[in-house]
Amino acid sequence: MSDAEQLTVFDFVGGQPFFDELVAAFYRRVADDPPLLALYPDPTDLGPARERLALFLGQYWGGPTTYSEQRGHPRLRMRHVPFVIGADERDRWLAAMTGALDELAPPQLARDRFDAYFAMSADAMMNQPD
Repeated sequence: MSDAEQLTVFDFVGGQPFFDELVAAFYRRVADDPPLLALYPDPTDLGPARERLALFLGQYWGGPTTYSEQRGHPRLRMRHVPFVIGADERDRWLAAMTGALDELAPPQLARDRFDAYFAMSADAMMNQPD
């Protein structure tokens, strides 16, 4: 199989519906975690954040470039600077995402990649000393 014929993670897990479900499961956990929920500009309406994250993750893992077409370059650190993200916030975010992954139970090969990426990303968003 040539490189062009290899499946992306996006394709391997079933495309955008997987990422939509993952993000829905994640935001259910965010809604039940008051300190994590407090990080959102409008904690009463997580819909826009949910849509952005689902599109970003789909694009990152090999799907359509809809996120970049709508929002430009992801610039994740820059977009998260206004929010206080220390070790507690990182840990809460990662626990919510890990719980969402547990709920969806993607194939182990994808799960391993997701776990590594989300741990790295959560660390990278920290902007407050421990």
